[in-house]
Amino acid sequence: MKRKEWVVAGVAVLVGVAATGGVVAVSSAKQATAAAQPPPNTARVERGKLLAMVSLDGTLTYRAQSDGSPYSVINQALGRYTELPGDGDRIGCGEVLYRVDNTPVLLLCGTLPAYRDLHYGYIGKDVEQLNRNLHTLGYDAKAGVDVYDGDPEGSAFTWMTDRALRVLQHDTAANVTGELYLDDAVFLPEPVRVAKVTGDVGGSAQPGTQVLLGGAAQPGTQVLLATSDSLEVQVDLDASQQGEVKQGDPAQITLPGNKSATGKVDRLGTVAQVPTGQNATAGAATIPAYIALDDPATAGGLDKAPVQVQITTDGVESALSVPVTALVGKSGGGYAVEVVRDANRRELVPVELGLFDTASGRVQVDGDLAEGDQVVVPSL
Repeated sequence: MKRKEWVVAGVAVLVGVAATGGVVAVSSAKQATAAAQPPPNTARVERGKLLAMVSLDGTLTYRAQSDGSPYSVINQALGRYTELPGDGDRIGCGEVLYRVDNTPVLLLCGTLPAYRDLHYGYIGKDVEQLNRNLHTLGYDAKAGVDVYDGDPEGSAFTWMTDRALRVLQHDTAANVTGELYLDDAVFLPEPVRVAKVTGDVGGSAQPGTQVLLGGAAQPGTQVLLATSDSLEVQVDLDASQQGEVKQGDPAQITLPGNKSATGKVDRLGTVAQVPTGQNATAGAATIPAYIALDDPATAGGLDKAPVQVQITTDGVESALSVPVTALVGKSGGGYAVEVVRDANRRELVPVELGLFDTASGRVQVDGDLAEGDQVVVPSL
């Protein structure tokens, strides 16, 4: 029997989406059965779960600010650094961060930087931060400081604040004053891990806002950079992936040593990053995405380590699927699969495509098919 002439249609589009192989072209004429031929290579129509994934290279690192940059600790105390932490040290809220002239500078937790001295009678959000630290650390067990949330004016610095603060100052060998001066503490959003120390023991500690130049406050000196104590993975999404990946998408991470961990997309960057280089273009810009680990302990001891990441961007629980290589493009548009029926009879069946499972190389199909049908696939 004379063979029909098949016409390629839509092949480039399908290959670009599926990225798994060639597509056989067929005629849109009569979709009749073919004559009996030697048994072809076939694959089974399956029903099951399908997942669309994005595969990326990533870097395991410690979480910091939302844009990935570390916290910058600015010293406000005048004198000389007499004690500094080491890279990798972990400092908790209420602990000594460093010392100037042997006087402790404490780490307290809060999102509002210190900008004034605090003492009895003051009201504000900065007082609320101080009171919340004293409460969380247990120094107001008998006093009960004002930690009311939601008050637009913040909390009040009362005699109870004074009393609780004195206990904290005594326990950390600070000057016991019952007041919190601008150079007594640094406020950061959370307990930290020291990423890099930029000050030097014995070096001069420049205070912020000490000298006025033309009416402008001279900035203080950076003493160290810090991150949180939680590991996360950073990946860079190119233009084709930025519309696919969403906050909350689950991820599978392959760590050094082929160890696996799970996580989810925690946040997406908002500023595009254009690669440096003479041939860099705006089209090559990427957006960072940050993946929080479900169990950070699985990656303990690793920092700046390269990892492999698979982010699941979509999925269906139960669907019919065939290998992508079983698809044929029809002239005039659309796709079909060639089904092997009884007695090696072949039938071309039009199908509508759904989800591409990039990990398994299968695609969701809807048409006159049933689970267990055999479809023709190219010979290897």
